[in-house]
Amino acid sequence: MTKNKTFLTIIGFLFVVIGFLAIFLNFVGVDFAFLYWLRAFGGLGAFMTKILMVLTGFVLVYFGQVDLEKEEI
Repeated sequence: MTKNKTFLTIIGFLFVVIGFLAIFLNFVGVDFAFLYWLRAFGGLGAFMTKILMVLTGFVLVYFGQVDLEKEEI
């Protein structure tokens, strides 16, 4: 699992950054070209998907940084 820690952290960080940028740009009235398909879900569905992307990114960064084998339950 240690070899995937950097990969999980980078992917999680990208999810967080792209999610926050997509939310901010949506308030301005612009969309990323690769996220344009989210408009098919409607306004609320697209917003919730972007929020889910940010939360998933935080979870991935957390799992990428925490050593679960040394944690006590």
